Amino acid sequence: MGPFEMVVAIIFIITIGKIIQTKQKAKIGIVEDQDFMGTKTHRLWNSAETQQMQDEIKALKERIQVLERIATENNSANDLNRQIEELRDR
Repeated sequence: MGPFEMVVAIIFIITIGKIIQTKQKAKIGIVEDQDFMGTKTHRLWNSAETQQMQDEIKALKERIQVLERIATENNSANDLNRQIEELRDR
């Protein structure tokens, strides 16, 4: 086996190993995130923290919809103040 075939074989083995590793992590629910600096973090897919973040995102989306509706409707100043206060109370 020549040096070129050896390099190809090593790359092939590493690729197969990474595929197997990723499949195993996916089976048990581990997600790997990478930020813009290249830092990798591992977290469980369905953890309590993930659920809390999803709930917070849902609440923020609802608030954005209300704010968009308030901004696009032609209402009186008193009605706008009342709607904004209702948002603050949530």
